[in-house]
Amino acid sequence: MSGLAKPWEGVADAKRAAESRRPHACEATASFRAAACGSRRARLFKAVLLRLLRRYLAPYAGDLAVVVGLQLIATIASLYLPSLNADIIDTGIAGHDAGAILSSGGVMLAVTALQVVCSLGGVFFGARTAMRYGRDLRAAIFHRVTSLSAREVATYGAPSLITRTTNDVQQVQMLVLVGCTMLVSAPIMCIGGIVMALRDDLSLSRLLAVAVPVLAGSLGFLISRMIPQFRAMQPRIDTVNRVLREQITGIRVVRAFVREPAEVQRFDAANVELTTSALRVGRLQALMFPTVMFVFNTSSIAVMWFGAHRVASGGIGIGELTAFLAYLMQILMSVMMVTFLAVMIPRAAVCAERIEEVLATMSSVVPPAQPVTPTGQAGLVELHGAEFRYPGARAAVLADLTFTARPGEVTAIIGSTGAGKTTLVNLIARMIDTTAGEVKLAGTDVRQIDLDVLWSRIGLVPQRPYLFSGTVASNLRFGNATATDEQLWAALEVAQGRDFVEAMPEQLDAPIAQGGTNVSGGQRQRLAIARALLRSPDVFLFDDSFSALDLATEAKLRGALRARTATAAMIVVAQRVMSIRDAEQIVVLDGGVIVGRGRHAELMRDCATYAEIVRSQLTVEEVAQ
Repeated sequence: MSGLAKPWEGVADAKRAAESRRPHACEATASFRAAACGSRRARLFKAVLLRLLRRYLAPYAGDLAVVVGLQLIATIASLYLPSLNADIIDTGIAGHDAGAILSSGGVMLAVTALQVVCSLGGVFFGARTAMRYGRDLRAAIFHRVTSLSAREVATYGAPSLITRTTNDVQQVQMLVLVGCTMLVSAPIMCIGGIVMALRDDLSLSRLLAVAVPVLAGSLGFLISRMIPQFRAMQPRIDTVNRVLREQITGIRVVRAFVREPAEVQRFDAANVELTTSALRVGRLQALMFPTVMFVFNTSSIAVMWFGAHRVASGGIGIGELTAFLAYLMQILMSVMMVTFLAVMIPRAAVCAERIEEVLATMSSVVPPAQPVTPTGQAGLVELHGAEFRYPGARAAVLADLTFTARPGEVTAIIGSTGAGKTTLVNLIARMIDTTAGEVKLAGTDVRQIDLDVLWSRIGLVPQRPYLFSGTVASNLRFGNATATDEQLWAALEVAQGRDFVEAMPEQLDAPIAQGGTNVSGGQRQRLAIARALLRSPDVFLFDDSFSALDLATEAKLRGALRARTATAAMIVVAQRVMSIRDAEQIVVLDGGVIVGRGRHAELMRDCATYAEIVRSQLTVEEVAQ
């Protein structure tokens, strides 16, 4: 085929030649397509926003009905006030009728009081509805995130999830709040103002045909320039959140490697990008108020100019002219309120799309429809041809894993960095699901066991033990909420953590910072091990959980664990051979596959990968032992 002409190449060449002869037409087509794509994207965002509003505002339909009713009464009252004012001027003042002034003034006071009460009530119920809406939306995002597996959480990243739960929800919530106060009153005020203005004077009403389009067009132009900046701001907020979070969490590393200047520059870059977008929006928003005031004042001058001639000719009274001017201001004010809402809608729509993206994400670890209670031997873990492959990946992370971990025995997992040891632990704990084969606990596939039941039978000590802000006792009771102080001390003694906890002034009530940053790495590991011991599970998963301990402390810990976990299966991931050489079964991973399985002596003889690992860590005398 290389020597033959391909028919589609001729078509492509002809198309390129035609386009070269019509550059302006091609550019116009590209611009039209980009505009059409942007329009479709905007419509999609708004549809997502409407769907999100309908779903979470449905429980508060009664409160919304009250808001609509109160805003309706308040708007009608505000439309009635200029007519009363006109009566006072034309009848009371011009006619020197004090009674008319008092009667109309009394009615005005009553209508004003009604307007104030209804406006306050509308704001109260609207604000309460908006706050409840935001609360429900944040709770929904939180519950969805906590149900996701580690793979989905890593896809979004913690900074983005935090921004979506806080800033994005706040933007949508603010739209609900403003909408409850403006969305109802603005259309009624606009339509009612036009009707009342036409009733007052049809000739002057022609000015509305000029003032309203000019104001709407000017503000619409400014809003169209703001929308791209709003869309760019949210990802940049994510970036600032991510950089700041990394720098605070890794402050020790930053200082240790004298990277403060570089990190300051990195934060400045992210901050400048966000500031630039915010300033562009701010400049456009700063133009809105002068534009509105210019149209307002110009319209007032026009009304006064043409209205003066109407008054002089006897066409209308001074009071009617004053009322017409008030109605014009109300009409323009309603247009401004609608425009203000239009400013908020694009940003809220972008935020709603980001929120809906999280809410629509389903965990890859799905709870079973009909859970099965394991009835086999407690603590028995079996892998049969287990495989894990990321979506779209060419090669599997783990492939064809088959072995059994029995209760009362230690099964060790060893291998080079990136061999898949932590992924294997996550498969057993069902933090992720196998893409082929199966993992069984007590004779039952873990995918058929209720997640709470499964996790209650597993004590996991992760590779990076995480402690929550609180106290030593509150962190330990994550493993057993009803554990007594005596049980906490017993677990600490097994985990070789009693000594350093007793040395703390508050002991079990000693404060722990978020992430356990106020204790050492070895202390964090021992507290995490004690937390798992309090759970008394059927299976212990130690994912490189002894790496921060010295050899003497590790030896004491392994000896104490043997006695405490005699009836449970222990699966230990380790990098150090000394930590696992006495295990009943050692599984050697290399490139995601098992290349050796057996005891230490057998593997030294039959598994070259294991022998190489041992020789890289131990002396000739230690190897010979």
